[in-house]
Amino acid sequence: MSRGKKLLGLLVAVGLSVGMSVTPVLAETTSILDAVAEEKLTDEETTEDFAEDTQYYPARSTNLNCGNVKIQKVSDHELSIYGLTQCHKKCSKVFLSLFLERKVNGSYSTYKVFEYTAKNVTSLEKGLNILVPSGTYYRVRGYHAASNDGLKESASTLTSGIMIK
Repeated sequence: MSRGKKLLGLLVAVGLSVGMSVTPVLAETTSILDAVAEEKLTDEETTEDFAEDTQYYPARSTNLNCGNVKIQKVSDHELSIYGLTQCHKKCSKVFLSLFLERKVNGSYSTYKVFEYTAKNVTSLEKGLNILVPSGTYYRVRGYHAASNDGLKESASTLTSGIMIK
């Protein structure tokens, strides 16, 4: 047998033995927090970093047109909330209440409340950035109302919960 064939045979034998001794390992990039978050996900939550809800008042309304709330993850310990009360016309008093809710032990409860009023306006909107503890879901509940000439109309909004981790 020639020297080249012997060398080729030796290289093939070494290549096969090394190739068969390597065991491929598939590693996941999810952390323990991801696994915990997925287990707690219900129809009240979303996997997105943003949630929004808009409610339109009935077509025959005199004052209130709609209410809108939004929540968005800014960082591991910060979120942004936004609320809007929109009227059909200038109203003597417009209300906007934002209830930041936090999920603890499987249910949501109010974590912080922000209440605003304005006089003689057609809309009222507020946006806030809030530092929060991480590791749970947060959502925003909104109360929107408008009054004029003794008539007060109101609507409620509620976002899905987003995970802050």
